[in-house]
Formats: sequence, C-alpha cells, structure tokens
Amino acid sequence: MSQSTSDRLISLDLNPSIWERFFTVAPLVVIGTQEPDGSYDLAPKHMAMPLGWGNYFGFMCTPRHQTYQNIRRTQAFTVSFPQPNQVVATSLAAAPRCNDDHKPSLAVLPTVHAKVVDGVFLQGAYLCLECELDRIVDGFDENSLIAGRILAAHVDEAALRLSARDDQDLLRQSPLLAYLSPGRYACIDHSQSFPFHEGFQQ
Repeated sequence: MSQSTSDRLISLDLNPSIWERFFTVAPLVVIGTQEPDGSYDLAPKHMAMPLGWGNYFGFMCTPRHQTYQNIRRTQAFTVSFPQPNQVVATSLAAAPRCNDDHKPSLAVLPTVHAKVVDGVFLQGAYLCLECELDRIVDGFDENSLIAGRILAAHVDEAALRLSARDDQDLLRQSPLLAYLSPGRYACIDHSQSFPFHEGFQQ
C-alpha cells in the first residue's frame, strides 16, 4: 500500500516566513522606472504575474525601494522578460546603490527606449511591456502589490506563438528563463501539453 501524501507532509512554522524552506517556480522580470533626475532605474523582480486575463500586470515591491517611489511619482513602469543568456545582466540590475543614490552597474547594461511611456527596456529581452499605474495595494506586511495596465507590448519574433509553429519547437529555439526561489534559476526548453479536462474554460 502506497504512503499517502498527507503522511509525508511536514507542518512549517509560519514565523519567520515559509518561502525559504522549499523551491517555487516564478518568472524573472526587470522593472524599469524613471528616477527623479530623469535617468532610469532597472530592478529585477520575481514575484510578478499577469493580473487576470486582461491586459494587466503586477508585481510585489516595498515602499523602501526606489522602484516603488518612482512608480508612485511617475505613474508608469516598464517590464522586460530577460532571456536565459541575460542572467548576468539581470543580476547587475540588482546591484546596490552608492552614496549618491545611483547604481553604477546600470551604466554597462544596454537598454532601448519604450515607445509609449517614458522608460527603457533591457535590450535583448524577449518580451517588453509598457504599463501605466492602475493601483498600489499596500499592507502585505512591509510589501505592496503594484498593478499596472498594459499600454503597449512588444515580443521578439522568435518567441511569438503562431498557429503554424509547434509550441515545443518554439521553446527549443527560444528557451525561457525561470527563477527558482530562493536563489536559483533554470532554462526551460522542453514542455508538454497540459491535459485539460473536457469542457474546461478559463
């Protein structure tokens, strides 16, 4: 007789937070914002996702970060989805600020300007979103949900799903970068069709 799943479950102490005790899969994105002096900031985030089936995107941040303050002030932000060969560039975007409140590491990161909002993308990202702030929901302890409405979206032609292109072939040619929280990443180049039940609706 096989052991039931419940027999293998271990109850975790909720203090401190549980999220360091196991791995979860998340996207890895770079959020772009405009600084008070007109320059641009880039910051990686992994607690990020579409909000519903419409054109909304959100991510978690803290009011202590300049990303939060910039978005509250400018009401806009960009989202870059890096490719697997951009892990180092994404890491550089997380470098700490100097005494003058700027990140010297950003000077070596190639960027391209957004078309609708005042912002930049990480050059080479396979998916780029331009967002206006919809709302900020504070109160997740010290964190906040920043929700944006997508005004424009741009995708690398090699990553675009087409009816004439097999999804697995697309992933093989244009693999995805995933963040395995805490502290690891993976390259996704293989997938299988999900066995949706007959009659399933989103």
